[in-house]
Amino acid sequence: MMKKIVFLTGTRADYGKIKSILKILDGNSDFKVYIYVTGMHLLEKYGSTYKEIEKDGFKNIFLSKPIDRDLSMDQALAKNVLEFSNYVKDIKPDMIFVHGDRLEALAGAIVGALNNIYVSHIEGGEISGTIDESIRHSISKLANFHFVSNPTAKKNLIQMGEKNESIFVTGSPDIDIMLKNNFDINEIKKMYDINFDNYGIFIYHPVVSEIRLLKRHIKSVVDALIASCKNYVVIYPNNDLGSDIILEELKRLEGNDHFKMFPSIRFEYFLTLLKNASFVIGNSSLGIRESGIYGVPTINIGTRQNSRYNLNVQKNLCCVKENSQEIIRAIKNIDKYRFKDEYFGVGNSDKRILGILENNDIWKIPIQKMFVSIW
Repeated sequence: MMKKIVFLTGTRADYGKIKSILKILDGNSDFKVYIYVTGMHLLEKYGSTYKEIEKDGFKNIFLSKPIDRDLSMDQALAKNVLEFSNYVKDIKPDMIFVHGDRLEALAGAIVGALNNIYVSHIEGGEISGTIDESIRHSISKLANFHFVSNPTAKKNLIQMGEKNESIFVTGSPDIDIMLKNNFDINEIKKMYDINFDNYGIFIYHPVVSEIRLLKRHIKSVVDALIASCKNYVVIYPNNDLGSDIILEELKRLEGNDHFKMFPSIRFEYFLTLLKNASFVIGNSSLGIRESGIYGVPTINIGTRQNSRYNLNVQKNLCCVKENSQEIIRAIKNIDKYRFKDEYFGVGNSDKRILGILENNDIWKIPIQKMFVSIW
């Protein structure tokens, strides 16, 4: 029988992670795909990115009610659980797909687990060292199936008591799109009125557990960017607690010809900009995984991605603190970090995941999970 699968997406980033899977399943008669859209996608301030999902031509797209940004994280989680629960009770899916470490994904996993619906988690088992990591691991403990980026993530999940048979090393699904992306950089620059021949990409997100330090940290980072006299394409942060502090500091860049700022950029177009960038700077996971696929050097700032990278393997990374002089030195020496890697996949995640879901045996696995001891 046709299986109903709901994909939950709350940000431009996680949509990029699931897009290749959506496409391959949407074209398969064994599956009926639904997309539940929430979070940042619905906020005009961040580019109303739900429109990009609609442009991709998928059917069965549902836009949830926007969540009040003034809510605390626990209150926002509760609202997301309630909204998604009402949707799931109407759709009655066979499986829910969530990605990463966002509150919306945790809400999806909670709803699935408490309603006896299979939950599949993309990119579990990864370590960052912030509250995001705790959310990611919580989702993994609620999920029935895990589609992970590399063998290290699989080992971490096994250490957490997950069954070996429920963990599949598929690589990161966004790499599927990255390696097929062939847009013309000049057309993309023209589209977004970017006149730079050479540029860096800057994305800096709030670290919720370091909110008291954020104003000082982002000021030091912006000071360094201005002092470097380089050109930058700047993308707004996600909408976590503290994003307004970052956006306020970014106002210092307005009117400076070295900077072009955007709330968001369409995923494939952004990949083209990334592929042709001189370097990436900030604290986004973009610099930990996607940049290495194209061999673009990355300056990773602060603690947000702590423990998520492996400098022995990912030689395109230069890691620094939120210190202006340290950042400026890194920018001056960035070219020596120009290396490619395949640590997070080789571009066939969609086909691997399709093959797993087409196997009838996976749909016979008991919904009730059991802890598996490694001792």
